Amino acid sequence: MANQYCVLLAIFAVSLLVTASSLSTTSRRYQFNVEWKTITRLCSTKPILTVNGEYPGPTIAVNEGDNLEIKVTNGVSLNTTIHWHGIKQLRTGWADGPAYVTQCPITPGQSYTYKFSVSGQRGTLWWHAHIAWQRATIYGAIIIYPRMPYPFAAPVDAEIPIIFGEWWNLPVEGIEDLMNKYGDGPNSSDAYTINGLPGPLYPCSVEDTFIQTVEHNKIYMLRIINAALNDELFFSIASHTLTVVEIDAAYTKPFDTEAIMITPGQTVTVLLNTNHHTSSDGFFAMAARPYLSSVFPFDNSTTIGFLKYKHTSSPMPKASNVVLPPQLPRMEDHAYATKFVSQLRSLGTLKYPCKVPKKIDKRVVITVGLNLQDCPANQTCKGFEGKRFSASMNNQSFVRPLTSILEWHYRNYSSTKYSHDFPLNPPHVFNYTGVDPLKYNLNPTFGTKLFAVEYGTKLEIVLQDTGLMNLENHPIHIHGHNFFIVATGFGNFDPKKDTARYNLVDPPERNTVGVPMGGWAAVRINADNPGVWFMHCHLEEHTTWGLAAGFIVKNGVKPSQRLLPPPSDLPRC
Repeated sequence: MANQYCVLLAIFAVSLLVTASSLSTTSRRYQFNVEWKTITRLCSTKPILTVNGEYPGPTIAVNEGDNLEIKVTNGVSLNTTIHWHGIKQLRTGWADGPAYVTQCPITPGQSYTYKFSVSGQRGTLWWHAHIAWQRATIYGAIIIYPRMPYPFAAPVDAEIPIIFGEWWNLPVEGIEDLMNKYGDGPNSSDAYTINGLPGPLYPCSVEDTFIQTVEHNKIYMLRIINAALNDELFFSIASHTLTVVEIDAAYTKPFDTEAIMITPGQTVTVLLNTNHHTSSDGFFAMAARPYLSSVFPFDNSTTIGFLKYKHTSSPMPKASNVVLPPQLPRMEDHAYATKFVSQLRSLGTLKYPCKVPKKIDKRVVITVGLNLQDCPANQTCKGFEGKRFSASMNNQSFVRPLTSILEWHYRNYSSTKYSHDFPLNPPHVFNYTGVDPLKYNLNPTFGTKLFAVEYGTKLEIVLQDTGLMNLENHPIHIHGHNFFIVATGFGNFDPKKDTARYNLVDPPERNTVGVPMGGWAAVRINADNPGVWFMHCHLEEHTTWGLAAGFIVKNGVKPSQRLLPPPSDLPRC
């Protein structure tokens, strides 16, 4: 049934591709019902949270410039929200979705209609739940079809959405509760999935394998999304080359690659030319495995699907005969991950200019990493050496409040719970990437601290990895804005030396950046979207521990530069 769903999804996408150019700007309405559905994976049958009973959830396919109304009805006993990942939400921060940041959750039995436009954006994005760990199963693709023809020469014959996820045999809803109770790391997932299917290398999973039938000498567009909770992933297809043409709904200078590395939160759109002479059985393995960048227990397995050439009569290979793509990088291949990321460049044409700020008004330097805190009296802690794990930005561990920060900001409420004094530089200067782990591990400060910038600020944020617990690749997602990755490097960021090699011509444009292990990433933002915006690690375990912050873009002078009033059905806390 799941395989049929994936094929139908691809056919649906193709039909939209054919008609998109002839459609005018319109308002599109969707109904999302959050509900339980019982499914079986890996010998385990359990209810999971879904939207409209689908896993993955329904694809939202629209045209550039469309207005959307998506009514989300909560049919379960848990609070919920939906985030439209990568949608800029221009002046519509009320529709962004992170719980207690831009809205209070949708309570059981209640509904909320998210209203926003997709003007000025095109490509592959996605949506997911943004409260607790619900995005383990509540997620789906967003496809925005462009007004103008694609800016690459190859014609696209068909599209194939590919969404990576993680599967737990035990209920995922209690993982965050146990982490908060004992301060330790979460159980690793039992499998990775491709479009909800783990593939034949897991127990009881042969029938749950994604198989995509293709024809010879066609060009397929693969819209790849990493919805996994806690792992960056490598992906490749045996005997085939992938041509990268878009990342995070922003066109890139095309380049060929044997494999991609994609962090949670990111999307990569590639072209696949099915010009290969078929093997004896006509099946080619497509595989995703983790890019190892975590000290905690992690799922070191591999999910497999198959590219099947049409008219192949042979059955799917048995698990014992599956051969992984030889070009699939090994889990510790940091050099390949670095090389892949270094090839990404904005298209930078007259039609699609690269609007990177050449000069900046403000630079913010933020350390990101993990911490340990002493176990409080009369508690049992199961973290390293009997302590509690935590995480922080500039040694501030974010505490998500019990009310909406955006509403607090919009209504000018006075409160001691929130403050505007998030440090704009690390409070302690040290050798961030060369420190002896644990020896100088700083206990973070817990709270809800924000920083504010004026409308139109040309903002640079330098994200610096730390080795307080371990060096790690942190995928940092910034809400409300795209940004330009003007440089990355290893070691400690040095403004005198490193700014000299910034790429201010065609840096890649994204909404989620993988901060290199033991290194840093410098991003530039045109802060021209008023509201309160969440900035956090897209490894869910890290966000749970507090690796997050918020920043405010103040209203501008003109009416078009001001946050719109809240909708009448905005949920209340």
